[in-house]
Amino acid sequence: MIIEIDQKSGFCFGVRNAIGKAEETLDSGGMLYSLGHIVHNESEVERLRQIGLITIGHDEFLKLKDCTVLIRAHGEPPAMYEYARQNNITLIDATCPVVLKLQQRVKKAAETMRQENGQVVIFGHQGHAEVTGLVGQTSNEAIIIDHPEDYKKLDLSRPVEIFSQTTKSVDDFRKLTENIRTHSPASRVEAHDTICRQVSNRVPHLHEFATRFDLVVFVGGKQSSNAQVLFDVCKNQNRQSYFVSSPDELNSEWFTGIETVGICGATSTPQWLMEKVAERIKQF
Repeated sequence: MIIEIDQKSGFCFGVRNAIGKAEETLDSGGMLYSLGHIVHNESEVERLRQIGLITIGHDEFLKLKDCTVLIRAHGEPPAMYEYARQNNITLIDATCPVVLKLQQRVKKAAETMRQENGQVVIFGHQGHAEVTGLVGQTSNEAIIIDHPEDYKKLDLSRPVEIFSQTTKSVDDFRKLTENIRTHSPASRVEAHDTICRQVSNRVPHLHEFATRFDLVVFVGGKQSSNAQVLFDVCKNQNRQSYFVSSPDELNSEWFTGIETVGICGATSTPQWLMEKVAERIKQF
């Protein structure tokens, strides 16, 4: 059986940078909290826990003082920075540069829309860490839309400025924009395609990758929206595509009569985990 790991899969820059900063701090012997899971991959979170990274939620964060906390690549709303300032919390800010720039643009748009009685729209998943950080730039006034058909949530008589969570589908963002423009009599509908190309460019690559093998194993975290989007790409191209989060989820029966296997993953999938999956498949 021929097994190939996709060399373009694995951590994006933002995730790699956040994990690097966490490892550097832990290597120096310091205690470090991560505000939320540093990456949407259970296996990598567990690896970092074993070397000392303590993952906390926002409720726990708001009880801390005099400590060091990592802001992960997804970013955080301004209120978290203010709490840290008031409580002598040292922040290691690993917000992805792409997300940081987006936060700044959303904040500026919110100021403009207030003056124009307009609306800031975030195309993203309700409750996703990045989206929470973006909405926080607008004093929680932005409207979150998760699907292109949800444009009906808006007051279409008012100006609209649209941004996207960096890991959403490019096609769905275009559909949402078209829907708003088609149904809105407002004089101003401004759309900003803020989807990260490190993510979106993996879609055409996986289109090609998935067709080259008898079977595809996609390795990703169950909580990763990016993993689900990219797995769907593989599944649409190759019906023999399977999603696993660890080698233990592999089924030997999948590989009966299979000659070629492709292994790929999300921007939150560590290389070491794809390698472990490959090693387990070799044992079947």
